[in-house]
Amino acid sequence: MKDKVIIITGASSGIGKAIAFSLAKNDNKLVLAARNLQKLSTITKEIKAKKIAVLSVVTDVAIKKECKNLIDKCMSEYGRIDILINNAGISMRSLFNETNLKVLERVINTNFWGTVFCTKYALPYLLKTKGSLVGVSSIAGHIGLPERSAYSASKFAMHGFLESVRSENMENDLHVLIACPGFTASNIRKSALTKDGSTQNESPRNEQKMMSAEQVADHIVRAIKCRKDNLTLSVNGKIAVWLNRFFPKIAKRLVFNHFKKEKRL
Repeated sequence: MKDKVIIITGASSGIGKAIAFSLAKNDNKLVLAARNLQKLSTITKEIKAKKIAVLSVVTDVAIKKECKNLIDKCMSEYGRIDILINNAGISMRSLFNETNLKVLERVINTNFWGTVFCTKYALPYLLKTKGSLVGVSSIAGHIGLPERSAYSASKFAMHGFLESVRSENMENDLHVLIACPGFTASNIRKSALTKDGSTQNESPRNEQKMMSAEQVADHIVRAIKCRKDNLTLSVNGKIAVWLNRFFPKIAKRLVFNHFKKEKRL
């Protein structure tokens, strides 16, 4: 993890921001992408103060041409790509039966198609460097979560896509990591969409009991260094994934009971 060119989407907050600061050392060169120009500019200034090369590119990953622009600007500035971290994502919270279909489209366009678009344009360059392709997913990509139909669907789709890319490139030394944090103390719940597409602005869970974004970032960075295929974080997350594999009915009942305790917003 020295002198690497690293693209991070969703880098303006949460896990993406934490990963950026974790990798801002060892002569790495960072390319940070997000929709929020003001936040990107602030983070860029802080990283430049560490004497690390950094390029910020305002990008909505749900828009194909903006993803191509992100990759083109990285190649123009640095001439190669060693690591692509697909971290940009949004969540939602509402019963499917009550949810406007535009909410599902927006979540899936960002979480799934954003990963597909960025990977499509970056993959030829990652193959040249035998680099790392990373998808920051979720436990929701292993087991469907109540009131997160679009979010779970997008993460299941991400898993299938990345596993296919990994399989196709087994003989090309491409590293593909699917990282699944559990609940993380970040902005994703406050910015989650409700049934009509508005943001809920308040977390339904106790954020103090969750793993911090910085802790998650450290785990992901170590997994990239070790070229792991999969990373599942938190004890509860590992238990849920294991139970769903061997005792799916029990897992689904436990998940339902757990989420039933969430406060209604």
